[in-house]
Order: sequence, then structure tokens, then C-alpha cells
Amino acid sequence: MKTTLANARLVLEDAVVEDALTFSPAGIEAIGTGGDEIDCDGDFIVPGLIDIHTDNLEHHFVPRPGVRWPATLSAVMAHDVQVLGAGTTTVLDALSLGDYDTGGSRTAMLNDAISGITTARERGLLKADHFLHFRCELSDPGLLGIFERNIDNPAVRLLSVMDHTPGQRQWHNTGLYRDFRRKKNAQVWTDEEFELYLAERREHQQALVVPGRAEVGRHGRERDIMIASHDDTSIADVEESHADGITISEFPTTEVAARRARELGMQIVMGAPNVVLGRSHSGNASAIGLADIGLLDILTSDYVPSSLLHAPFILASRGMPLETAIAKVTANPARAIGFADRGRIAPGLRADLLRVRLVDGQPVIRGLWVNGQRYF
Repeated sequence: MKTTLANARLVLEDAVVEDALTFSPAGIEAIGTGGDEIDCDGDFIVPGLIDIHTDNLEHHFVPRPGVRWPATLSAVMAHDVQVLGAGTTTVLDALSLGDYDTGGSRTAMLNDAISGITTARERGLLKADHFLHFRCELSDPGLLGIFERNIDNPAVRLLSVMDHTPGQRQWHNTGLYRDFRRKKNAQVWTDEEFELYLAERREHQQALVVPGRAEVGRHGRERDIMIASHDDTSIADVEESHADGITISEFPTTEVAARRARELGMQIVMGAPNVVLGRSHSGNASAIGLADIGLLDILTSDYVPSSLLHAPFILASRGMPLETAIAKVTANPARAIGFADRGRIAPGLRADLLRVRLVDGQPVIRGLWVNGQRYF
């Protein structure tokens, strides 16, 4: 059945126009009338959001430190409803590969998460379109075993290479790292224990990062899977990534790294929570600051699903054209990951659509369609 959204402001890739939009489960048919009309009362119609990095699935499997949720499908389904409710119609569930000093418990959780999302996807239980983003912790001894067991999952669309060894990149300040682990994992070290821990992590870094990076890159290139760098801090970090054929710079921690990424033609990805908060929660580069100087291409929800819709409207309120801001959560990530059938409002593309109204300056979803099917 055809549906027409009338009396709407359509956020196209290059303009916002007042017009109607007609679509069906077969896709977007025309800008203009042609089916049963819904009066949108001047609301915005934007493409369904595309999130290439959300940690939200893991939060449903570990809702509190030390708690492992045993119901795999219910965790996945709760995650699906939450991201859909935030306006995300295509999501890359970002799963961090590595055991992280947990004695195997994190690997068990990861296995359940991959199995759960794969089963739900294959059985048609999901409302949003789910894919996988493997975040590869290069300094973790458990990485390659997990990676090689799962790399041929057909849902894998993005790999990112990370090195969270304390003392560099995001954790150049070891005191901040120590405080983070205390808050997140209830990990408390004496000074002597912490120094021993740092020494062990640095040994792992020296032994594992270079060969791990090479293996992840090889597997990605052989399977034509996009690869992103993570937390590049220096010019050398960015140039290393670029030399490896990486085209996406995810969460550069400094302006100098972002500038070098732009010079090398890399796509710059930042977290939408950084925009909503007005700063990085860990003291890194400001996403708004990078946007102001033209060094922001893509936003992801990272750890707050609702931020992905809120952030572009904040950028628009600061003077960025709304269509440019919305492209950072729709058309730009679609191109970066190779989704040619979505991310824009144009005839022939998937009818993944949001009806949005600003209420007290904040976007509220008043209707949502995935592949032409209305969910609310």
C-alpha cells in the first residue's frame, strides 16, 4: 500500500523543501502525492538514522558491573526496540573483541551477543536492520582467537583497530585510566599493583599490536570489509592508519589528528554524546569544535542511542544547514559503509523514514517507518 506524507518539510541531501513524499514497502516512489495521505502538520521528514557504532547491545548483556544477563534473545530484542525508538533504522552493533582481564567472562558474553544478534537477524525478529562492527583491541591476547572465529559472519560490515594500552592515545593520562577502571569495573589497585599492571599491558602492546593490526587488516581486505582507526591522537597515528589503507578515522582525540585525517581524505567520525554534552566526557577533542572548522563527517551514538537524532539538531541550531547536519547521521555513514540503498530521501531508495517535530528545541519522533512499514 502506498503512503503519502503531506504537509511536511522534507530534509533532502541538499535542501529542506516543503512537499509531500510517497512511498511503499517497495521503496520511495516520488516526492509528491500519490497514496493515502497523512497530514504531517509541518513536521520534518528525515531519512532513518544510520549508526555505525553503538555499544548499546553490550549494555543489555552486562546491565551492571558483575551482572551477566542470561536471556540472550530478550537482551537483543530490548536493544532493538531501544535503538529503533531513538530513530535508528540501520545499526552496526559495535562489539569489543578482547577479554580485558576478565578471565574469559567477557569472551563468553561476546559469544552470546554475536549468537543472539545473528539468530534474531536470521529469524526476522528485528525491526531495525542490524549489522556488526568488530572493535579489535590489538593489545589483548585473546583478540585473534575471537576474531578468527567470527570474521566470516555475513553481518560484519566494519572493523576498527584499537589500542587502549594506558599511557597513550585516549589513555595518555594513566591517572584518568585508573579512575575510569575504578568507576566502571570496581577495579582498585594499590600503587605497586598499578605499576605492575601497566608494565604487563605495555609488554602485551609491544608483542601483540603490530602483528594483530596486520592480521585484522589482511582479513578485512580479503573480505572487502571497511576498516576504521580508533582514537588517533597524533599525526603519526593518522599516517600509520592511512598507510594501512584505512579510510575512516573514528574518534580522533585531538584537533591535530583530525586535521591530518582530513588532509589524507579520511572520513572523520565523532560521538553524538560529545555534541549533546558540549564536550568529550574524557577530555578529548570537542565534536562541536571539530564541526565548526569543517572536520566532522559522521556522528555515531556511541553509548547513548537517543543522542544520534539530538546532535544534528544542535549543530543546526548553531548555524549549520539542517540538511548538512542530518547527512552526518544518514547519507554520510551510508556512503562510508557502502549502503547504496539508504540514507537519503530519493526515489528508488529504501523507505526508512522518521517524522520529527522540535519540542522545546529537542527533536521528538512522531512516526517511524522501516522499509516502508510503520512501527509507530
